Amino acid sequence: MTDRRPYPSDLSNARWALIEPTLTAWRQERTARALAFGRPPEHDLRDLLDAILYVDRTGIPWRYLPHDYPPWETVYAYFARWQKEGVFDQLNGLLRRLVRTAEGRDPEPSACIVDSQSVKTSTNVPTSTQGPDVGKRIVGRKRNIVTDTMGLLLVVLVTAASVQDGTAGRQLLTRVAAEHPTVCKAWADMGYKNAVVEHGAALGIDVEIVRRDPATRGFVIQPRRWVVERTFGWLMNHRRLARDYEALPARSEAMVHVAMIGLMTRRLTGETTPTWRGT
Repeated sequence: MTDRRPYPSDLSNARWALIEPTLTAWRQERTARALAFGRPPEHDLRDLLDAILYVDRTGIPWRYLPHDYPPWETVYAYFARWQKEGVFDQLNGLLRRLVRTAEGRDPEPSACIVDSQSVKTSTNVPTSTQGPDVGKRIVGRKRNIVTDTMGLLLVVLVTAASVQDGTAGRQLLTRVAAEHPTVCKAWADMGYKNAVVEHGAALGIDVEIVRRDPATRGFVIQPRRWVVERTFGWLMNHRRLARDYEALPARSEAMVHVAMIGLMTRRLTGETTPTWRGT
């Protein structure tokens, strides 16, 4: 880490210690393959990740990165490379298992919750990757996520907001069954009934639809589903996720992973998360 004044989003030494082995191993592998064709890397991995966390937390455009970080072109290139090579997904899985173990849970979950969130997009997002969510009156994209019963991310899928929950739900369950074979139970809302329930049964996952009591009025906490709603609340503390700014859906998914990486490292080290409330 370079000698500079830290930002609130920067990793502490304890948080960096959780991530450093994975990124160092990634760099060593790439350096071994690339040294014969190019120059060795010159930027510190911690500074690069701190810059990505800064963008995710503050919501600024890449070009507006403070000058005491590495050049924005370099930071974005690493962000894109780590997304493409699954580094963020790998870190998310590693940290999730550590959090679950620290809480006295099994490293791998046996149950999950499915839900979606529609968000507006910025002007740079291609129209081919967005659409209207008629029910919520939003034109943009939809974040479909699966969490464990602690609210930790298992799978994320970003689609156009016009894609029905049932269609995305089947894709999510297919990935859950492949990546988390210990999961045998799932909860979801009414948007995932019928086809998703049947698809889950074919995969060996019992999908239970959480129904709202028609006699209730106003906001009422729904059993099990409140966990995934809380996760969306955690994500919305990151201004980059208040709207979808990424040109590619895969980069949007990476931004969700980055937010969860920041959250879980703080959870493991017992550090508080600064929020924008009251500032």
